[in-house]
Amino acid sequence: MGSALTSFSLRSEQKQLVREKWKIFKLDPFDSRLGTHKIHSLSAQRRKAVWSVVIDYDLRIVFVIDGDVVTTIDLGSHGIYR
Repeated sequence: MGSALTSFSLRSEQKQLVREKWKIFKLDPFDSRLGTHKIHSLSAQRRKAVWSVVIDYDLRIVFVIDGDVVTTIDLGSHGIYR
């Protein structure tokens, strides 16, 4: 399955939050400051673990990890879980 990023416009504050969270993510994608959690419904559909990182109140990045490769699936609100 290929990944398709949503055309999603971020406010400047959100862009800064993404930058800050990315620095943490590069060190440890499961750092407690990221709120990383498994998305069970998407994991079942894809038959592999699908994870989400909390960027802002209603902004998430959804991704999968294959070995040492991280693939971003989508960026958006809780609606991306559907």
